[in-house]
Amino acid sequence: MKILGVLGSPRIGGNSDILLDQALAGAKEAGAEVEKINLSQKKISGCFDCQKCNESGICAVKDDMLEIHKKILEADGIIHSVPVYFWAMTAQMKAYLDRWCAFFDAEWKWHKHYYPKMKGKKIGLITVCGDTNVHTADPIVHSFKSTADFTKLKYIGAVMASAAAKGEIAKDEKAKKEAYELGKKAAQ
Repeated sequence: MKILGVLGSPRIGGNSDILLDQALAGAKEAGAEVEKINLSQKKISGCFDCQKCNESGICAVKDDMLEIHKKILEADGIIHSVPVYFWAMTAQMKAYLDRWCAFFDAEWKWHKHYYPKMKGKKIGLITVCGDTNVHTADPIVHSFKSTADFTKLKYIGAVMASAAAKGEIAKDEKAKKEAYELGKKAAQ
């Protein structure tokens, strides 16, 4: 069992990073091998909609996303962690998610060689917003849940937390426990 953590925050050691570490600790305790990717340390362009991937299943854009695609395919589950920026996911996470289109053909069906590796893959989400109303992150949850529903991936839930100052989430025992449990669930 391999769980991939994908951090969409540019703030290393920030709230999204802390909760992702908690989730990965939960997955590791449940027996999974874990790996974390920090998108802000990668070069990832947005999708150019060139449609070359429709035939080949391989993105024509030569950047770090090609290696991340391989890691996605190898993982049994993926936990994404992202803060809310202007009522949406960060630019880093959006570029990453848009580039998932390489997994699909022109009819938006899994490429036949990816389907066996993606079928049943678990997808979890952690959101952190500065607003005390955690539902400010609902548009992000909608994006990931809709992606999972559309692709028939197994959506295992979202941890939605509130924190603003860097590291503030470390005091939120409830959010840390929820993230830890999400990681355990991903590894089951």
